[in-house]
Amino acid sequence: MSKELRFNELKEEHLKILGQYVPVVAKVHGESHPEFHEVHKIFEKINEKIKAGDLEKPNLDEEFASLRKVTNNYTVPADVCETYEKVYRLLAELDQAYQA
Repeated sequence: MSKELRFNELKEEHLKILGQYVPVVAKVHGESHPEFHEVHKIFEKINEKIKAGDLEKPNLDEEFASLRKVTNNYTVPADVCETYEKVYRLLAELDQAYQA
């Protein structure tokens, strides 16, 4: 399986789930974890670029670098729900597939 194919498969699957979860997690945990609002903004930018790029792989180097910095390499805080944890896991998987 080609690297780009893996990213394209994951993006379809993950963006659907993330599109639902990210706004909810921001609303629920945003007050105690203000960094998640930045995660939300970066995710929206990634989503826009992917949709605008259609079938081409967009340049997301800056966005994933920002996500890694804001999330401390997708480190899940101890006091959050499973949905928050899943968001970080899905973003990390997407990032890894993109970098591959």
